[in-house]
Amino acid sequence: MNNPVVEYLKTRRSVPLTMMSGPGPDRDVLRSLLEIAARSPDHGRLEPWRFIVYGEDAGREIGEKLAARAVERNGPMAEEQMQRERNRLLRAPVAIGVVFVPREHETIPEWEQFLAAGAVAMNLVHAVHAHGFRANWVTGWYSDDERGRAILGLAPHERMAGVVHIGSCDREVPDRPRPDIDAMISDYAGEHGG
Repeated sequence: MNNPVVEYLKTRRSVPLTMMSGPGPDRDVLRSLLEIAARSPDHGRLEPWRFIVYGEDAGREIGEKLAARAVERNGPMAEEQMQRERNRLLRAPVAIGVVFVPREHETIPEWEQFLAAGAVAMNLVHAVHAHGFRANWVTGWYSDDERGRAILGLAPHERMAGVVHIGSCDREVPDRPRPDIDAMISDYAGEHGG
C-alpha cells in the first residue's frame, strides 16, 4: 500500500477562495499539472476536454465583462456584488478552465464524455496538491449562461466542467463535515421497481 497517497486522499480538502494566496505555479509546473490532469479515464480516447489558462490580465478583462453580464441578467447590483463578479478569476494566482468538448461518437454518449472532463478536473486538483499548492474547483452562474461561457472563451457547443483556482495557503484549513459513508452503501437487492 502507498501510505502517503492513501493518507493524502483521506485528508484532501479544498481551500476556500477567501484563504487563497500566492505563490502559484510557474509555467513549467503548470504544464506538469496539466499533463497529470490529462491522465484520466477516457473511454475511446476521445479527449473530450481542453484547458484555458486565465492569467491576471485576462482575469481582469473577464471580470469586467462578467460584471456587466450579471447586471444584464439581474438588474442593478450593489458595488460589493459588482466587485465579486470582477474578481471571479482573480481569487488565486492561477485559474484554469477545464472545458468539456463533446465529440461525436456512435457508442460513447455525451454524458460519459462529460464525466471524463470532470475526472480531468479532479485529477488537476490532486496534481496541484501533490506539487505543494492548494486548489479550489468551482463553476458558477456563468457556466450555465451562454454569454458567460463565451466571455470565458468557450465555443457554443462547449461547457465548463469547472474552473480550478490554484495558489497557496499559509493557514490551517478546517475540514467540513463528511458524508456518512455507511448510509450511502447498499448491496444489490434486485431490479428497481419504480
